[in-house]
Amino acid sequence: MTPNLEATPAKLYETDYVLWIETTLERLKKGDYAQVDWANLIEEIEYMSCKERLRLRSNLVIVLLHLLLHLVKWQYQPEQRSRSWKGSLVEHRRRVRESLELSPSLKPYLLEWFNEVYEDAIEQAAAEADLPCTLFPAVCPYAVEQVLDSKFLPE
Repeated sequence: MTPNLEATPAKLYETDYVLWIETTLERLKKGDYAQVDWANLIEEIEYMSCKERLRLRSNLVIVLLHLLLHLVKWQYQPEQRSRSWKGSLVEHRRRVRESLELSPSLKPYLLEWFNEVYEDAIEQAAAEADLPCTLFPAVCPYAVEQVLDSKFLPE
């Protein structure tokens, strides 16, 4: 499909996002910089960075959530033990590692957010296990390396 290079850039952004991307890409390839919708392109690039940080954060919450639920179910809810969470734990650990491999500049964010993300994981784990937040350790009992280690499981 050939992009509609005659469309007004800002209008195209509002009415057909995919066509806006294709048109912008075609204009950049041709060196037609005067016709590039720079305001929206800059906004999209900023959003891409934000989206990657949010993806990392979300996957880290899920990893911590599974580690906490594993701990709680073994200590407080043995009748609810299952292995179904293991696949999700493996997947989200992989996603975190891939994010860090593709964008090493995300690692400082992971370290900066770790305690805050852990608090989010406690809140979610408490809701899922129907237990008070106070049953979970107030400070994450795992090092970042353990959390990301595919072989690590709490005892």
